[in-house]
Amino acid sequence: MTEPAEDLGRLVAGDKAEWDRFVQRYARVIFAAVRRRLVPAGRVHEVDDVAQDVFVKLCGREFHLLRNYDPARAKLTTWLTVIATSTSIDHLRRQSAPTAALDAVPEAVLAVDPKPFERIKIPPDLLSPRQALVLELLYRRDLEVADAAEMLGVDPQTVRSTHHKALVKLRGHFREEAD
Repeated sequence: MTEPAEDLGRLVAGDKAEWDRFVQRYARVIFAAVRRRLVPAGRVHEVDDVAQDVFVKLCGREFHLLRNYDPARAKLTTWLTVIATSTSIDHLRRQSAPTAALDAVPEAVLAVDPKPFERIKIPPDLLSPRQALVLELLYRRDLEVADAAEMLGVDPQTVRSTHHKALVKLRGHFREEAD
């Protein structure tokens, strides 16, 4: 299938007609990628829902994914196939996670140890100010990554990366301290 040279500018600007053309042009590609993952897993009845999730993901956050599409790295159909495949895999993972009704779980399993948590003393120069702030937002203020990212005015991936780097530093520090 040859792809027409496409200017996504009007689409991401909110042009409804351009979105309709985009959906009509690429729905088969997205549905095929979703089907390739769900049918072997016995989830053919979920194909429509997951394909819809792909479209929602594409237009979410003011078309963030489409704005970041780089034609120099991949054809649009290849890029859409990757997004549809990863969305399908995420769906299958969420569906395979065992869940139990809260009433069915013994109370002893849910019990919390009543002794107070010990505060960890982190040396002041160990973490960068940004790393310390991310930990503060995620653990003390109990914010979700997306909320912390919005508060800081950065991408959620930046928050995840900063969080990871801070935890690596902390693990290294406390591992050395334990030895």
